[in-house]
Amino acid sequence: MAIDGGTLRLSIAAMNFLSDTTAPAHPSLIEAIAAANRDFAPSYGADALSAKVEARLKEIFETELKVLFAVSGTASNALALSVLCPSHGAILCHDEAHIHRDERGAPEFFTGGGKLITLRGDHARIDLADLDRVLNEIPEGFVHTSPVRVLSLSNLTESGTAYTPADVADRAGRLADRPAFVHMDGARFANALVSLGCSPAELTWKAGVDALCFGATKNGALGAEAVVLFPSVMDRFEELQARQKRSGHMAPKMRFLAAQFDAWLDNDLWLDLARTANTRARALAAGFEAMDDAAVLHPVDGNEIFVRLSDPLAARLRNAGAQFYQWPDGSARFVASWCTTEAEIADTLKAG
Repeated sequence: MAIDGGTLRLSIAAMNFLSDTTAPAHPSLIEAIAAANRDFAPSYGADALSAKVEARLKEIFETELKVLFAVSGTASNALALSVLCPSHGAILCHDEAHIHRDERGAPEFFTGGGKLITLRGDHARIDLADLDRVLNEIPEGFVHTSPVRVLSLSNLTESGTAYTPADVADRAGRLADRPAFVHMDGARFANALVSLGCSPAELTWKAGVDALCFGATKNGALGAEAVVLFPSVMDRFEELQARQKRSGHMAPKMRFLAAQFDAWLDNDLWLDLARTANTRARALAAGFEAMDDAAVLHPVDGNEIFVRLSDPLAARLRNAGAQFYQWPDGSARFVASWCTTEAEIADTLKAG
């Protein structure tokens, strides 16, 4: 099946909804890497492209900031948390959060022992009452408990739902009287942003976020993530760099990561790609909602759909070639990507 990539077209297997990380990189980003390969450039982020991207991000987020590029979401989350949480501190997150479920203890390892404390909440959003409960149970200055030093929010969440700016501010505000910070896992930040229709600034630092792990890999990049430190924690950038180097995560030819961000941010390509993925996901969800033997379990705020399928329906979809992931709770996860086509959605629903 032909996949539209702007002026270029790719041919890949149809109906692959396993993950947006299984999708190909956007051709513009591949071209940007090739362009960055035409000459010599300073190493370890001292190149012109890295500086250009940082300047562009300052415009996008409407503030001063510091940027560190990484090659994976796990690395960016663990590194960011390591400069926000001391080894004796605690990180609050949802029980379904990626840092808790899917990073093999990387946050604990990189912080040198920081304790993850999980919270409840429908659709993988932290419930305010449960946050208040845990904060009341961990009073500041009580020597016998790990003090809360970070609140980590995933946007999109692990259930494909979004926190609005008001949602973020409500949760961040609970930490206002503590020496604590707010971290946002933004592996699908672009998808949340276009769904909510707000600005990057409104969804981050203006709502109380101190550090954002800004993901591009799931939205068209070959492999590129960025840790964005907002003014409240910019003074920790040198420590962040040191930890990246010491852990072996500092890419020598950083310009190839910056090149991807340069092309991705150009002319708002990152938002266009996320918008396409979201649109396809909503169309697929609407189709499932119209079926008697399927039930969509969470609001579709981005490009992920979690649906309870009857066994016969799941078998029909698989027999037709649809690929999707079986979630631990028994539901099926379908993830649309920047290159998912209307025809793929139609073929999937027809197979059902």
